Amino acid sequence: MSCLALNASYEPLVIVPPRRAIRLVLDRKAELLEAETDRFFRTVSVYHPSPEVIRLVRYVHVPRRYRRQVTNTFLFARDGYACQYCRRDRGELGGREFLTRDHVVPVSRGGVTSWSNVVTACSTCNHRKGGRLPQEAGMIVPVQPTEPNHVQLVWAVRRVTPTQAKYIRIFFGDDAVPLAARAPSPAPRG
Repeated sequence: MSCLALNASYEPLVIVPPRRAIRLVLDRKAELLEAETDRFFRTVSVYHPSPEVIRLVRYVHVPRRYRRQVTNTFLFARDGYACQYCRRDRGELGGREFLTRDHVVPVSRGGVTSWSNVVTACSTCNHRKGGRLPQEAGMIVPVQPTEPNHVQLVWAVRRVTPTQAKYIRIFFGDDAVPLAARAPSPAPRG
């Protein structure tokens, strides 16, 4: 399992390997907030619980607002891993079907690869639409595609535990981790 590292302000920063997290705690660069009860790291004389959430002791400046490039990973997460034309999600696709990127206005007609012009489509719908506009193919895009909030996007594609999701929601709100189990938010220490 991985460990969620929080800034000194409790802002979720990054997911780190447990060995790196325990090293930060042992070096007193971070404090342990949550630990796994069934996994341990052993030193010469002591057992340390495997960290699940740590908080850095000193604040680390993080540059704000940067634009995320359109990648299939982020696109599929934005669209909830479902075809935007037939609304089937990836679990409902047949054996030879898969999720693809579709340009609403095809590149052959001057469309560009931007958040406002691409949607997730199953391979069947993408093939059916081809180089046409959705209206010409008798298809409808139910929601106008837009650039997603980069915070929601980053945390939507990561696997986090319910405990880690609590801390992400404290800082970024309930919709920052849409797929994680809902759990009550802890009160920040300090």
